Amino acid sequence: MQHELLLQEEVQQKIREIPPVDILIGIPSYNNAQTISHVVRAINAGLAKYFPDRRAILVNSDGGSTDGTPDVVRETSIGDYRTLLASHPLHTVHKIITPYHGIPGKGSALRTIFGIAAETGARACAVVDADLRSITPEWVDLLLSPVLREGFDFVAPMYHRHKYDGTITNAIVYPLTRALYGKRVRQPIGGDFGFSGRLAEHYLSGDVWHTDVARFGIDIWMTTTAITGGFKVCQSFLGAKIHDVKDPGVDLSAMLTQVVSSVFSLMEANEEYWSKVNASTAVPLFGFEYAVGLEPIHVDVNRMIVRFEAGQGDLAPVWKKVLAEDTFQDVKGLEGQDHQAFRFPADLWVRTIYDLALSYHRKVINRDHLLKSLTPLYLARTASFVLETAHATAEEVDGILEDVCREYETRKPHLIARWEG
Repeated sequence: MQHELLLQEEVQQKIREIPPVDILIGIPSYNNAQTISHVVRAINAGLAKYFPDRRAILVNSDGGSTDGTPDVVRETSIGDYRTLLASHPLHTVHKIITPYHGIPGKGSALRTIFGIAAETGARACAVVDADLRSITPEWVDLLLSPVLREGFDFVAPMYHRHKYDGTITNAIVYPLTRALYGKRVRQPIGGDFGFSGRLAEHYLSGDVWHTDVARFGIDIWMTTTAITGGFKVCQSFLGAKIHDVKDPGVDLSAMLTQVVSSVFSLMEANEEYWSKVNASTAVPLFGFEYAVGLEPIHVDVNRMIVRFEAGQGDLAPVWKKVLAEDTFQDVKGLEGQDHQAFRFPADLWVRTIYDLALSYHRKVINRDHLLKSLTPLYLARTASFVLETAHATAEEVDGILEDVCREYETRKPHLIARWEG
């Protein structure tokens, strides 16, 4: 088949030795020897507990680890299945461990996984991050059952996260994706997904594999492509995603520019689709939502505001070019506020993001310069959000985020009119 071109001869031979499979689970990795054993054991346990009669394969697509990650995957087993279920699984879980080829990054790893899914005929697939500390066997059921038993093609994760974790998602990616494409997928860049074999084939046909979207924005590309391709989309509640969280006040500029660049590039590629979407709708949610303990996150608000104030001096000429005149004047008007009472209103934030998207589309200035100019603005908005929600409950924070989403949707017709003009 054409997908064999993606795969090494050793992998092709391994596939030929394996009977057709029902399930494939992929783990992209790079120097994850400390955590990947737990991930593999959780997957094996989940397959044994929830899918004992299904043929399954686990694929580790590795980016050239030097810490022995592939060896850990090769040597990890579940131990005694009797501690997990009444009967042993009927089929062996096969493993394929292979380096991926192409540009460095998660996209190339996933392309290899999609290729193996196509070659093995897997009906239901999932990918999970290699550094997860919170994955449980139940994740396997929650990511695969909506595909196998309910006919969905794409299963996005939903986690409970600390109110200051995932600020790029909360401020930009979720509300913008929701407004553009009309589906309320809460974690469009969550990193752990379920998908059907036919969607894997569709992903393989994409033309992004040698672009920065594949290198930096493969998660949002997967979500967006599933929606715009007309595939059935749902979410599963996975509890907490425990990972190495970062203070949003520290330098996240590289991550921010990479993610936003991918989102803006996808806007250009899917203009015909999103320009016809008038409102957003909820998507089905599987799993039992429950409260989880969350690791505290300290945020240095003062540092973020100082960074914004420095940007006011250094980046004003850039902002004047890429923002509408009224937006630029309102951003200038934020200067001089007391740091403990600082506010960057939601409506101004949405206008800012839409103005930047338009300037990116029109190539008003060098796109890299435009994206880098966003960092102080993002830090200011995040500082405002932290101060606004300092004493807010989780439910109150959800309400504030919902107001931001509605602001994106309310202003979308104006975006469309200016984009087409």
